[in-house]
Amino acid sequence: MLKYIFLFFLLVTTIFADEEYTLRLGAGVAKDSSYGEILMGRSQEYKGNPRVYAIDGGYLLKKNIFELPLDLYVYGGLAYFDEGSLGKDVYEATLYLKLYYNFFDEYFRFGFGEGGSYTSGILFSEYESARDRGDNTSHYLNYLDTTIDFNLGKVIKNKFFNKMYVGFLIKHRSGIFGLVNNVKKGGSNYNCFYIEKKF
Repeated sequence: MLKYIFLFFLLVTTIFADEEYTLRLGAGVAKDSSYGEILMGRSQEYKGNPRVYAIDGGYLLKKNIFELPLDLYVYGGLAYFDEGSLGKDVYEATLYLKLYYNFFDEYFRFGFGEGGSYTSGILFSEYESARDRGDNTSHYLNYLDTTIDFNLGKVIKNKFFNKMYVGFLIKHRSGIFGLVNNVKKGGSNYNCFYIEKKF
């Protein structure tokens, strides 16, 4: 039911969208830490050093919501997870809504995205977490996309860097304590760096 509400909201907001697109390229590594630990600045490398490479495209739905420096986008993304020696490589598709709060005349942004993630296989970190905790795994899980970045065009006064952002991303998949496909404690976290450009 929740996914139908999400799709309906997506359709309605797209009708009233502002026309601005964005493209993001990112790369990162798996972390053997919870989402909360990473937010607090405490994270450990995951054994085998699995990596992710991702491309995401966004569309501006609404700028300056409630006359605040708050922008709403819809994003879709594709990612490739290089599992190395741990297992077979995995592909991912994501769809999510994302809010950005802009600071200091858009010099900095904090972004929080919420949506869904579907993978072609089970990531090794998710399989291992489920095995150790007696939990389930799933191809489809909830997806969080948390970012902080700065506007390179504001710092480097050059037309080429106009509306270009460089930042840090946490890619997070989980079952929200069992709400999604009965995955209670499993999931994965990847810390990434990215570059993003508005058009």
